[in-house]
Amino acid sequence: MSPQTLIIPDTLRSWPWPRHINPNYAVCKEESSAWCEAFKAFDTRAQKAFNRCDFNLLASLAYPLLNKDGCRVGCDLMNLFFVIDEHSDVSTTETVREQADVVMDALRNPHTPRPANEWVGGEVARQFWHNAIRTATPPAQRRFVETFQLYMDSVVQQADDRNSNYIRDVDSYFKVRRDTIGAKPSFAICEMHMNIPDEIITHPIVVRLSMLCIDALIIGNDLCSYNVEQAKGDDGHNLVTIVMNEYQMDVQEAMNWISDLHDKIVDDFLETWHTFPTFGGPVDREIRTYLDGLGNWVRANDSWSFESERYFGKKGVEIMRTRTVDLLPKVSA
Repeated sequence: MSPQTLIIPDTLRSWPWPRHINPNYAVCKEESSAWCEAFKAFDTRAQKAFNRCDFNLLASLAYPLLNKDGCRVGCDLMNLFFVIDEHSDVSTTETVREQADVVMDALRNPHTPRPANEWVGGEVARQFWHNAIRTATPPAQRRFVETFQLYMDSVVQQADDRNSNYIRDVDSYFKVRRDTIGAKPSFAICEMHMNIPDEIITHPIVVRLSMLCIDALIIGNDLCSYNVEQAKGDDGHNLVTIVMNEYQMDVQEAMNWISDLHDKIVDDFLETWHTFPTFGGPVDREIRTYLDGLGNWVRANDSWSFESERYFGKKGVEIMRTRTVDLLPKVSA
């Protein structure tokens, strides 16, 4: 019996942001990879798989305008995210709560050495943030820590859902996924060298654009990650599974339904973008650069999903062109 062929929708066919990459990618990748590997957070096999994902590429695509220091912070953050992700994915809810508390304590006390024999993620988080605050502005620092707390809390919720085999509906899934995807603290890195006032970051149009951007990222990520996740039986926290379960669709019908939703998000984002007011002064340039960074993040995530080996192995660029992939068989335990 031949495998089922899936057509991955081209959700960014009308997205106006082109692919850009930070010129410091190569040197920051070398530095951040060496830094992350030194913690020995994975066994040899897992470390090789981790390296093939090249999260430094994701950061360098997501932050093409940041200087070398900023690019390195971005690379370190992406590596921190996936240290947390890989460890929390195989832990009990109680253990993930402990991991979350360790990470947040490390971020709030970056100058304090971590206790001996503590979970490795605490020291990874501490060193990451100790370096980041050398150049990040106070408002960016504050917003990063606030949003990282939301992220860690949602990771605990995801673990609880997974450990109880709970499949959410579309609406409640988006509410949790908007934090588990880690976009909000990632956006704070976009502004790490800016001084954007709270009243502008919390402006209804900025909030709306941020939410639409996050939803676009969720869809892009879940469409690309679904195949490997379903093969491992770890697709409960994936929009494709959620839609299949709620609307009794097969996998291709669900992907097409999600593609239609993404088209509406794109239209809404671009229409909202053109309604943004001017405030006058230097802050106008900063907020425009920040919002441009949101649009770029969507492109960056899509490019990385196909260019790295995380979801499609060495066939990603070809699959990006053909949009077709064979449904992987279930991996037996």
